[in-house]
Amino acid sequence: MKIIIDTNIIFSGLINSNGTIGDLILNSHNILEFYSCNYMRYEIEKHWEKLKRISKLSDSELDESRFNIFSRVNFIKEDLIPEKIWLSAEKLVSDIDIDDSDFIALTKYLKGYLWTGDKELYNGLKLKNFKRVYNSAELLSLRNHRN
Repeated sequence: MKIIIDTNIIFSGLINSNGTIGDLILNSHNILEFYSCNYMRYEIEKHWEKLKRISKLSDSELDESRFNIFSRVNFIKEDLIPEKIWLSAEKLVSDIDIDDSDFIALTKYLKGYLWTGDKELYNGLKLKNFKRVYNSAELLSLRNHRN
């Protein structure tokens, strides 16, 4: 099953790779395939100091966490996604958070499922009958039932 990971999930996994999110990413390789936008790599670099401050990890510890998390994620170049899908994604999230359109576009492009910890995005998508979205509790349950 293809799971597209958004920013807050990656950040949470980096900050605490021993928590539920880290466990899902690091220990689901026979059940779930993880994907994210290539832009995510830039986001991590941009927020590196904030991640260090929040996590209280050293550079080397956070770097190791990044290596472990990124080794389980397939990064997809955004320019592979057709314009029609981008427009559809932007329309879907225009009144929720337009910054999440890349994750929605990738979800549609890969015919996967979005994993988000953003309650506003999750609830907004559910209200619009977008069924290809999971929160962490749902994804954990799904993985545990498929194990």
